Amino acid sequence: MPTVRLPNAWDPRPYQLPAWVAWEKGIKREVLIWHRRAGKDDYQLHKTAVAAHKRVANYWHCLPLYEQARKAIWEAVNPHSGKRRIDEAFPPVLRARTDNTSMTIEFKSGSIWRVVGSDNPDSLVGAPPAGLVFSEWALANPSAWAYLAPIVAENNGWASFITTPRGNNHSAALYNRMKSNPEWFCQRLTVDDTGAIPQKVIDDSRESYEALFGAEVADMLIQQEYYCSFAGAMVGAYYAQLVDRAEQEGRVKDFEINPAYPVHTAWDLSPRGSRNPIWCFQVINGLPYVVDFLRPETDSLDDWVTWLNERGYRGTDFVPHDIAQTEWGTGRTRFELLASMGRNPKRVANVSVEDGRTAARQTINQAIFHASNCELGLDGLRNYRRDWDDELKRFRDTPVKDWADHIADGFRYLALAWRDMPKLVEKPKPKELEYKVLPSGVIQGNATVREAVEAMIRRKRREA
Repeated sequence: MPTVRLPNAWDPRPYQLPAWVAWEKGIKREVLIWHRRAGKDDYQLHKTAVAAHKRVANYWHCLPLYEQARKAIWEAVNPHSGKRRIDEAFPPVLRARTDNTSMTIEFKSGSIWRVVGSDNPDSLVGAPPAGLVFSEWALANPSAWAYLAPIVAENNGWASFITTPRGNNHSAALYNRMKSNPEWFCQRLTVDDTGAIPQKVIDDSRESYEALFGAEVADMLIQQEYYCSFAGAMVGAYYAQLVDRAEQEGRVKDFEINPAYPVHTAWDLSPRGSRNPIWCFQVINGLPYVVDFLRPETDSLDDWVTWLNERGYRGTDFVPHDIAQTEWGTGRTRFELLASMGRNPKRVANVSVEDGRTAARQTINQAIFHASNCELGLDGLRNYRRDWDDELKRFRDTPVKDWADHIADGFRYLALAWRDMPKLVEKPKPKELEYKVLPSGVIQGNATVREAVEAMIRRKRREA
């Protein structure tokens, strides 16, 4: 049997060495914010090849969409060598089996490597991985890591998050949160740091972007892709700039949920009924307070209702207008099922999707969001974006069908619902009597005679 040196006919580039050395020293988590064409996926493929022959285990390379994974990893060809990238990283002589349908390679060592998609966490089943790569993490479903993190930890495995920025979303949050954690290796590399991209390539990219999107967007794309800037919204995003503005204006913050006002819900009930997001909100003084967000971990309607009931969210449940047309497999519609479980379902207005998006934009511009409770929901709103037609070089009128799509649909229903709620006004708290002695010796109170009498009556009632 021929001898194969791993990594196969490849060495880390100088700027990749710190990450490689950190991994060899036992750092099991890394966030690599590297510029476009910095060799992120090649680096991870060759690292995985070494890992798979050091420890017999399962290894996954995860893309945001499963169909994208085939094109970007499984079928990708190195333009410099004309060979498939997986053949360079995983020479066929090392393999016992290659399954093109499931995008799986089984090595003679016993390890198995798979290409998967984060768009459907339910598909990430089977033997847990000892090595996990999230490629294009900025576009991936962050719920996938929440789902897999305890599995990887229990397996004493490692996880890598590689991406170029796509606005100020969960990829920026992970990098900023973990860059000072000694158990994580975090690195942001621009073209100035690596010198890997000639200036002419950057200038040509800018020219192409200007022709497609105009000078302002072109500059933002250059900053994101080559200089790893988190500033600016994702190109093609419907709501990202509005969410960023809400943060800048201090409307994304933690606050106490007011028990004097009912908490209503807005549901996106897709035909498959799979993990439909639920937005929870109050209307106080004519403004929407978005207090919570649920992306269920199960497909059980009972679990969803239990979650809402335990939190006391028992207002109106706003559901899509076509809910009566979809059966849950029990002979009853979802509308009937919710009502039978003590909920209060109500159909939202039947308007066009674009009218709903207009309402969503207006709502984001007014809403106050609970930062901690709504983190995943806000990420979904940031990532909800138009689909790009690579042949026509323009955005389609339809959104990308990924993890953010249903989150945005649910918020669209919230936006159509809250304006029709009764405009309850928060009553001012009654004054309690306070007195102070002025320098002249006069005792001065803080209330009128009537307010003072009412305060004394309240005090006597409390003491009775």
